[in-house]
Amino acid sequence: MLITLDFECYWDTKVSLTKLTTTEYVKHPLFKVQGVGIKIDHEKTEWFSEDEAEEAIRSIDWSEATLIAHNTPFDGFILTRYYGVIPSYYIDTAAMARALAPGLGASLKQCAIRQWPDDESMRKGDELINTKGIYDLTPEEDEILGGYCIQDVELTHGLYTQMCTQMPTSEMDLINITCRMFCEPKLVADTEALIKFRDDTIAASEALIEAGGVDRKILSSNPQFSQYIEETLGLVVPTKENPKGLLIPALGKSDKAFTQMKKMYPEFQHIWAARLAVKSRINQTRAQRFIDATHDDGTISVPLRYYAAHTGRFGGSEKINMQNMPRKSPLRLALTAPKDKLIYVADLSNIEARMLAWLADEDDLLEQFRNGDDIYSNLATTIYGRPINKIDDPTERFVGKTAVLGLGYGMGAPKFQATLEAGAMGPPMKFSTNEAYKVVNTYRCKYPGIPMLWKKLELKLANTINPNYREEWHGLVFSDKKIHLPNGLALHYNNLRFEGGKLTYDSKFTETTWGGRIAENVVQALSRIIVTNAMLRINEDKDLDADIALTVHDEIVLISQANNPDATMSTLIQHMCTPPGWAPDLPLDAEGGYDSSYSK
Repeated sequence: MLITLDFECYWDTKVSLTKLTTTEYVKHPLFKVQGVGIKIDHEKTEWFSEDEAEEAIRSIDWSEATLIAHNTPFDGFILTRYYGVIPSYYIDTAAMARALAPGLGASLKQCAIRQWPDDESMRKGDELINTKGIYDLTPEEDEILGGYCIQDVELTHGLYTQMCTQMPTSEMDLINITCRMFCEPKLVADTEALIKFRDDTIAASEALIEAGGVDRKILSSNPQFSQYIEETLGLVVPTKENPKGLLIPALGKSDKAFTQMKKMYPEFQHIWAARLAVKSRINQTRAQRFIDATHDDGTISVPLRYYAAHTGRFGGSEKINMQNMPRKSPLRLALTAPKDKLIYVADLSNIEARMLAWLADEDDLLEQFRNGDDIYSNLATTIYGRPINKIDDPTERFVGKTAVLGLGYGMGAPKFQATLEAGAMGPPMKFSTNEAYKVVNTYRCKYPGIPMLWKKLELKLANTINPNYREEWHGLVFSDKKIHLPNGLALHYNNLRFEGGKLTYDSKFTETTWGGRIAENVVQALSRIIVTNAMLRINEDKDLDADIALTVHDEIVLISQANNPDATMSTLIQHMCTPPGWAPDLPLDAEGGYDSSYSK
């Protein structure tokens, strides 16, 4: 049974999804369902007003129902957390739209215009504005809101029927898993640890500000801090150009000129630290958001955005990006397993480097992966002309690691040098221009198939401008300005063309692409499929008895029973190391562990 549904809720200037997260909004004292539109299978949509909504919802056998909504994490969350009913399956038409038309906008309004460009009757209305700030609707207002909601439900159902034939079943299952992570959370938040982390962060920040000896207002204001630097410290304020070409103070923590000035004047370190403490409250803010996102039963929803990127990767949402939690961070450690269960974590090792080597037919590199070699040390050995190992030569090995992870997509010597000096992949390292060129040339000579891959992919994609061109290669199909992927979806290069001698396409903005960037797109998309294939296998493995609680890049996080944890871990690793049918010779490896908290 298909249930297409849309909740209409009270909203005003401060109480809305533009101001609050879903959890904050539904928890707000003013939250109220003012009605719901429900369409059962292909029957006519019905509007149920505030006093009818709960009865209508509870009259449905949700154990047999598939929920369809546009922004299902919101409507599904109200169903599960507010009404306590759980559908058997979740479908999100906004998520489907992101997968089928990445970069083109997935709002209901945008989808309707794109799907029915010539049918003005299939448009999202704007009557919702008439209920802004109105808590108790009059019969007339209820009727207007009901008509608006019915139109949204019909649009959503129409989008589903149009898109469902284009969406692979595997991707629909991933949407279901993603929605379930948010609507039926399994992770438990250690609120005491979160509160302590927040309070400790505040205390440390206040101590730095006090030690700086400068008024907080001066530290927080760019003009006032600039004046303080010039008049009190007697220094020249570093500057940078803004998008309009005007010089402005360069006082951000990532501004190179400011970083250089701080190094030149370490005697003012207490002032620089105080400035950073005032301007950066990210840990305090994130801790509070995790606290606010925790439900009364102690669980915390995992808000992942399905198909957030052009390559299909997941993204963060709801202002608590769980895709960005450093290992051993207090936020990460505060995510725990329910009683009598454990958190199991495993991530694929060097998946992008392995996928790149496979695409480039770099048999030597693939053999190193199969043998479990230390590929970073191996490359460093070639760079430095002497044996390098992890224990005795950590610095040289780190150069090899940065090269393996950074040079596969066409990075040149200047950027490689800047990457090392900025510490983007580890500790900052001074590296000369000549040394950087040597490393880049060594990498490209040792693995010549990779530069050849860049040229090959650029040519194949450029050929798709010809509407008659079609080529199958390495599980990919190049045609119609797309690179079709093995999972049934595609990398889209809308309106692909040559512009000023460069390969250009339309996304949210006009984008220029080239061989190295195309290789990065393809590698990330295929690597994502490897991870999601493992998720699907895990989800179908009833003997494993596990819930997928989270995925972070190349990592999968499970909640499962605490008995026989080694066997559970072994099964998880096995699922992650199973190569796909389109790349049976791809050497995969994974590692992980288990604990009562998200400690890995």
